[in-house]
Amino acid sequence: MKDAQVSWPLTVVALSESIDLVKNFTGDIDPRITLVRPEDVEDPGAVTCALAWRPAADAFDPYPNIMMVSSIAAGVDSIMNCPSLPSGAIVTRVRDEDQARMMGAFAAWHVVHHHRQMGDFLENQKAALWDRTFRPEMSCNMTIGLLGFGLMGQHTARAMVAMGYKVVAASRSGGTTLEGVETVSGPDAVTEVARRSDMLINLLPLTDETANVLNADLFAAMPEGAILIQLGRGEHLVEADLIAALDSGHLGGASLDVFRQEPLPADDPLWAHPKILITPHKASDTTRSEVLRQLAENYAALLADETPPGAVDRASGY
Repeated sequence: MKDAQVSWPLTVVALSESIDLVKNFTGDIDPRITLVRPEDVEDPGAVTCALAWRPAADAFDPYPNIMMVSSIAAGVDSIMNCPSLPSGAIVTRVRDEDQARMMGAFAAWHVVHHHRQMGDFLENQKAALWDRTFRPEMSCNMTIGLLGFGLMGQHTARAMVAMGYKVVAASRSGGTTLEGVETVSGPDAVTEVARRSDMLINLLPLTDETANVLNADLFAAMPEGAILIQLGRGEHLVEADLIAALDSGHLGGASLDVFRQEPLPADDPLWAHPKILITPHKASDTTRSEVLRQLAENYAALLADETPPGAVDRASGY
Protein backbone atom coordinates (compact mmCIF):
# COMPACT_ATOMS: atom_id res chain seq x y z
CA MET A 1 0.00 0.00 0.00
CA LYS A 2 2.81 2.42 0.91
CA ASP A 3 5.09 2.93 -2.07
CA ALA A 4 6.99 6.03 -0.94
CA GLN A 5 10.41 5.77 0.63
CA VAL A 6 10.13 6.14 4.40
CA SER A 7 13.29 7.88 5.51
CA TRP A 8 14.92 11.19 6.29
CA PRO A 9 14.80 13.93 5.09
CA LEU A 10 11.06 14.35 5.55
CA THR A 11 8.73 16.50 3.46
CA VAL A 12 5.56 17.32 5.39
CA VAL A 13 2.48 18.79 3.74
CA ALA A 14 0.85 21.40 5.98
CA LEU A 15 -2.94 21.30 5.61
CA SER A 16 -5.68 23.82 6.52
CA GLU A 17 -4.95 25.88 9.63
CA SER A 18 -1.55 24.26 10.12
CA ILE A 19 -0.44 26.23 7.06
CA ASP A 20 0.52 29.04 9.47
CA LEU A 21 3.46 26.91 10.60
CA VAL A 22 4.89 27.14 7.10
CA LYS A 23 5.18 30.92 7.27
CA ASN A 24 8.72 32.05 7.96
CA PHE A 25 9.82 28.47 8.62
CA THR A 26 13.59 28.32 8.11
CA GLY A 27 14.31 24.71 8.98
CA ASP A 28 16.41 25.60 12.02
CA ILE A 29 14.18 23.53 14.27
CA ASP A 30 15.14 20.28 12.55
CA PRO A 31 17.01 20.45 9.24
CA ARG A 32 15.61 17.05 8.28
CA ILE A 33 12.07 18.48 7.98
CA THR A 34 10.69 20.55 5.11
CA LEU A 35 7.17 21.94 5.42
CA VAL A 36 5.31 22.67 2.20
CA ARG A 37 1.90 23.99 1.26
CA PRO A 38 -0.35 21.64 -0.74
CA GLU A 39 0.06 23.79 -3.87
CA ASP A 40 3.84 23.43 -3.62
CA VAL A 41 3.92 19.62 -3.48
CA GLU A 42 5.70 18.35 -6.58
CA ASP A 43 5.17 14.62 -6.06
CA PRO A 44 2.07 13.78 -3.97
CA GLY A 45 3.11 10.13 -3.89
CA ALA A 46 6.31 11.03 -2.05
CA VAL A 47 4.45 12.66 0.85
CA THR A 48 4.30 10.32 3.84
CA CYS A 49 3.40 12.80 6.59
CA ALA A 50 0.87 15.61 6.99
CA LEU A 51 0.38 18.35 9.55
CA ALA A 52 -3.25 19.22 10.20
CA TRP A 53 -5.87 20.68 12.52
CA ARG A 54 -9.26 20.91 10.79
CA PRO A 55 -8.65 19.23 7.44
CA ALA A 56 -11.21 19.49 4.64
CA ALA A 57 -13.16 16.33 3.86
CA ASP A 58 -10.97 15.53 0.86
CA ALA A 59 -7.70 16.87 2.31
CA PHE A 60 -5.82 13.56 2.22
CA ASP A 61 -7.08 12.32 -1.16
CA PRO A 62 -4.10 13.66 -3.18
CA TYR A 63 -1.58 11.78 -1.02
CA PRO A 64 -1.80 7.99 -1.46
CA ASN A 65 1.14 7.17 0.81
CA ILE A 66 0.34 9.11 3.99
CA MET A 67 1.66 7.15 6.96
CA MET A 68 1.36 9.71 9.75
CA VAL A 69 -0.86 12.73 10.38
CA SER A 70 0.28 15.07 13.14
CA SER A 71 -2.13 17.42 14.85
CA ILE A 72 -0.80 20.88 15.68
CA ALA A 73 -2.51 20.67 19.09
CA ALA A 74 -3.83 18.23 21.68
CA GLY A 75 -7.18 17.82 19.91
CA VAL A 76 -7.52 15.29 17.09
CA ASP A 77 -11.28 14.87 16.63
CA SER A 78 -11.44 16.83 13.36
CA ILE A 79 -8.62 14.71 11.94
CA MET A 80 -10.08 11.42 13.17
CA ASN A 81 -13.46 12.30 11.66
CA CYS A 82 -12.04 13.36 8.29
CA PRO A 83 -13.55 11.09 5.59
CA SER A 84 -10.33 10.98 3.55
CA LEU A 85 -8.05 10.01 6.46
CA PRO A 86 -6.29 6.80 5.35
CA SER A 87 -7.34 3.84 7.47
CA GLY A 88 -3.76 2.81 8.10
CA ALA A 89 -2.34 6.22 8.96
CA ILE A 90 -1.11 6.86 12.48
CA VAL A 91 -2.54 10.04 14.01
CA THR A 92 -0.45 11.87 16.60
CA ARG A 93 -1.21 14.75 18.89
CA VAL A 94 0.82 17.25 20.86
CA ARG A 95 1.50 16.46 24.50
CA ASP A 96 3.21 19.55 25.89
CA GLU A 97 3.87 20.02 29.61
CA ASP A 98 4.21 23.80 29.17
CA GLN A 99 0.90 23.94 27.32
CA ALA A 100 -0.73 21.89 30.09
CA ARG A 101 0.62 24.28 32.72
CA MET A 102 -0.81 27.14 30.70
CA MET A 103 -4.19 25.38 30.70
CA GLY A 104 -4.03 24.94 34.47
CA ALA A 105 -3.29 28.63 34.98
CA PHE A 106 -6.12 29.64 32.65
CA ALA A 107 -8.58 27.42 34.52
CA ALA A 108 -7.36 28.86 37.82
CA TRP A 109 -8.02 32.40 36.55
CA HIS A 110 -11.61 31.49 35.74
CA VAL A 111 -12.11 29.75 39.08
CA VAL A 112 -10.90 32.85 40.93
CA HIS A 113 -13.03 35.09 38.68
CA HIS A 114 -16.21 33.27 39.66
CA HIS A 115 -15.29 32.44 43.26
CA ARG A 116 -14.27 35.98 44.14
CA GLN A 117 -16.88 37.65 41.86
CA MET A 118 -14.20 39.63 40.06
CA GLY A 119 -16.71 40.78 37.46
CA ASP A 120 -18.41 42.86 40.14
CA PHE A 121 -15.14 44.61 40.95
CA LEU A 122 -14.68 45.50 37.28
CA GLU A 123 -18.17 46.97 37.13
CA ASN A 124 -17.62 48.84 40.40
CA GLN A 125 -14.47 50.40 39.00
CA LYS A 126 -16.45 51.83 36.10
CA ALA A 127 -18.81 53.43 38.62
CA ALA A 128 -16.01 54.50 41.01
CA LEU A 129 -17.80 52.42 43.64
CA TRP A 130 -15.81 51.24 46.70
CA ASP A 131 -17.74 48.18 47.91
CA ARG A 132 -16.11 45.72 50.32
CA THR A 133 -19.26 43.93 51.48
CA PHE A 134 -18.73 40.68 49.55
CA ARG A 135 -17.39 37.82 51.69
CA PRO A 136 -16.25 34.83 49.63
CA GLU A 137 -16.50 31.24 50.80
CA MET A 138 -13.17 29.77 51.87
CA SER A 139 -11.62 27.68 49.11
CA CYS A 140 -11.23 24.70 51.43
CA ASN A 141 -15.04 24.53 51.63
CA MET A 142 -15.50 24.39 47.86
CA THR A 143 -15.20 21.45 45.46
CA ILE A 144 -13.76 21.80 41.98
CA GLY A 145 -14.80 19.01 39.63
CA LEU A 146 -12.71 18.00 36.64
CA LEU A 147 -14.06 16.14 33.63
CA GLY A 148 -11.00 14.61 32.02
CA PHE A 149 -7.84 13.63 33.84
CA GLY A 150 -5.19 13.45 31.15
CA LEU A 151 -2.18 15.74 30.95
CA MET A 152 -4.29 18.92 30.90
CA GLY A 153 -6.55 17.70 33.69
CA GLN A 154 -3.67 16.68 35.92
CA HIS A 155 -1.94 20.06 35.67
CA THR A 156 -5.25 21.80 36.30
CA ALA A 157 -5.87 19.58 39.32
CA ARG A 158 -2.46 20.47 40.77
CA ALA A 159 -3.26 24.16 40.40
CA MET A 160 -6.60 23.74 42.16
CA VAL A 161 -5.03 21.74 45.02
CA ALA A 162 -2.33 24.40 45.45
CA MET A 163 -5.09 27.01 45.80
CA GLY A 164 -6.71 25.03 48.61
CA TYR A 165 -9.77 23.65 46.85
CA LYS A 166 -11.15 20.16 47.22
CA VAL A 167 -10.72 18.42 43.87
CA VAL A 168 -12.62 15.48 42.41
CA ALA A 169 -11.89 14.24 38.89
CA ALA A 170 -13.70 11.94 36.48
CA SER A 171 -11.07 9.58 35.11
CA ARG A 172 -11.81 7.07 32.37
CA SER A 173 -9.14 4.62 33.50
CA GLY A 174 -8.95 5.52 37.18
CA GLY A 175 -5.29 4.57 37.10
CA THR A 176 -3.70 7.98 37.75
CA THR A 177 -3.54 9.33 41.27
CA LEU A 178 -2.44 12.74 42.54
CA GLU A 179 -2.13 13.93 46.11
CA GLY A 180 -5.19 15.93 47.11
CA VAL A 181 -7.30 14.68 44.18
CA GLU A 182 -10.10 12.15 44.47
CA THR A 183 -10.70 10.28 41.22
CA VAL A 184 -13.99 8.72 40.17
CA SER A 185 -14.21 6.19 37.35
CA GLY A 186 -16.90 4.04 35.81
CA PRO A 187 -19.94 4.73 33.62
CA ASP A 188 -21.46 7.29 36.02
CA ALA A 189 -18.23 9.15 36.80
CA VAL A 190 -19.11 12.32 34.87
CA THR A 191 -22.51 12.67 36.53
CA GLU A 192 -21.10 11.86 39.98
CA VAL A 193 -18.39 14.51 39.67
CA ALA A 194 -20.89 17.07 38.38
CA ARG A 195 -23.22 16.33 41.30
CA ARG A 196 -20.48 17.23 43.79
CA SER A 197 -18.98 20.27 42.04
CA ASP A 198 -19.36 23.88 43.07
CA MET A 199 -17.40 24.56 39.87
CA LEU A 200 -17.11 22.06 37.04
CA ILE A 201 -14.17 22.30 34.61
CA ASN A 202 -14.54 20.37 31.37
CA LEU A 203 -11.33 19.14 29.75
CA LEU A 204 -12.64 16.00 28.07
CA PRO A 205 -11.49 14.91 24.62
CA LEU A 206 -14.21 14.89 21.98
CA THR A 207 -15.42 11.39 21.12
CA ASP A 208 -18.76 9.83 20.22
CA GLU A 209 -19.28 9.17 23.93
CA THR A 210 -18.52 12.72 25.10
CA ALA A 211 -20.34 14.73 22.42
CA ASN A 212 -23.18 16.78 23.99
CA VAL A 213 -22.15 15.63 27.48
CA LEU A 214 -22.74 19.13 28.91
CA ASN A 215 -26.50 19.02 28.66
CA ALA A 216 -29.68 19.67 30.62
CA ASP A 217 -29.49 16.39 32.55
CA LEU A 218 -25.94 17.06 33.69
CA PHE A 219 -26.74 20.65 34.67
CA ALA A 220 -29.73 19.44 36.68
CA ALA A 221 -27.41 17.13 38.60
CA MET A 222 -25.11 20.00 39.59
CA PRO A 223 -25.66 21.91 42.84
CA GLU A 224 -27.78 25.04 42.66
CA GLY A 225 -25.62 28.04 41.85
CA ALA A 226 -22.77 25.93 40.47
CA ILE A 227 -20.43 27.26 37.79
CA LEU A 228 -19.45 25.65 34.47
CA ILE A 229 -15.97 26.28 33.03
CA GLN A 230 -15.95 24.85 29.50
CA LEU A 231 -12.41 24.41 28.11
CA GLY A 232 -12.83 21.15 26.19
CA ARG A 233 -14.40 21.14 22.74
CA GLY A 234 -17.35 23.15 21.46
CA GLU A 235 -19.32 20.02 20.60
CA HIS A 236 -19.37 18.99 24.26
CA LEU A 237 -21.86 21.74 25.12
CA VAL A 238 -25.55 21.91 24.30
CA GLU A 239 -25.64 25.69 24.31
CA ALA A 240 -29.43 26.05 24.54
CA ASP A 241 -29.43 23.82 27.63
CA LEU A 242 -26.78 26.00 29.28
CA ILE A 243 -28.73 29.18 28.61
CA ALA A 244 -31.86 27.58 30.06
CA ALA A 245 -29.98 26.46 33.19
CA LEU A 246 -28.54 29.95 33.68
CA ASP A 247 -31.85 31.72 33.05
CA SER A 248 -33.64 29.48 35.54
CA GLY A 249 -31.07 30.35 38.20
CA HIS A 250 -30.01 26.75 38.71
CA LEU A 251 -26.50 27.49 37.44
CA GLY A 252 -24.79 30.59 38.72
CA GLY A 253 -22.52 31.31 35.78
CA ALA A 254 -20.29 29.94 33.07
CA SER A 255 -16.97 30.52 31.32
CA LEU A 256 -16.78 29.39 27.70
CA ASP A 257 -13.57 29.19 25.69
CA VAL A 258 -14.66 26.81 22.91
CA PHE A 259 -17.71 26.77 20.65
CA ARG A 260 -19.42 24.69 18.00
CA GLN A 261 -18.90 27.49 15.51
CA GLU A 262 -15.66 29.45 15.66
CA PRO A 263 -15.30 32.36 15.46
CA LEU A 264 -18.48 32.74 17.50
CA PRO A 265 -20.92 34.79 15.35
CA ALA A 266 -21.45 38.35 16.51
CA ASP A 267 -25.20 37.80 16.84
CA ASP A 268 -24.90 34.66 18.97
CA PRO A 269 -26.89 35.07 22.23
CA LEU A 270 -23.97 33.72 24.26
CA TRP A 271 -22.09 37.01 23.79
CA ALA A 272 -24.73 39.09 25.56
CA HIS A 273 -25.68 36.73 28.38
CA PRO A 274 -24.92 38.45 31.71
CA LYS A 275 -23.81 35.21 33.40
CA ILE A 276 -21.39 34.07 30.70
CA LEU A 277 -17.72 35.00 30.33
CA ILE A 278 -16.37 34.36 26.82
CA THR A 279 -12.78 33.92 25.69
CA PRO A 280 -11.77 33.15 22.05
CA HIS A 281 -10.37 29.59 22.28
CA LYS A 282 -7.16 30.78 23.94
CA ALA A 283 -6.94 28.60 27.05
CA SER A 284 -3.56 27.25 26.01
CA ASP A 285 -1.17 27.19 23.08
CA THR A 286 1.94 25.30 22.15
CA THR A 287 4.86 26.68 20.20
CA ARG A 288 5.79 26.08 16.59
CA SER A 289 9.12 24.63 17.70
CA GLU A 290 7.44 22.13 20.02
CA VAL A 291 4.96 21.01 17.35
CA LEU A 292 7.82 20.32 14.96
CA ARG A 293 10.01 18.72 17.63
CA GLN A 294 7.27 16.25 18.45
CA LEU A 295 6.56 15.65 14.77
CA ALA A 296 10.22 14.66 14.30
CA GLU A 297 10.15 12.52 17.45
CA ASN A 298 7.02 10.69 16.34
CA TYR A 299 8.34 10.14 12.82
CA ALA A 300 11.66 8.83 14.14
CA ALA A 301 9.74 6.25 16.18
CA LEU A 302 7.79 5.29 13.09
CA LEU A 303 11.01 4.74 11.16
CA ALA A 304 12.29 2.55 14.01
CA ASP A 305 9.15 0.40 13.84
CA GLU A 306 8.07 1.70 17.25
CA THR A 307 4.80 3.28 18.36
CA PRO A 308 5.17 7.08 18.22
CA PRO A 309 4.92 8.61 21.72
CA GLY A 310 2.14 10.95 20.57
CA ALA A 311 0.10 8.26 18.81
CA VAL A 312 -3.66 8.38 19.27
CA ASP A 313 -5.63 5.23 20.05
CA ARG A 314 -8.19 5.14 17.26
CA ALA A 315 -10.54 3.01 19.33
CA SER A 316 -10.81 5.56 22.16
CA GLY A 317 -10.34 8.64 19.97
CA TYR A 318 -7.49 10.14 22.00
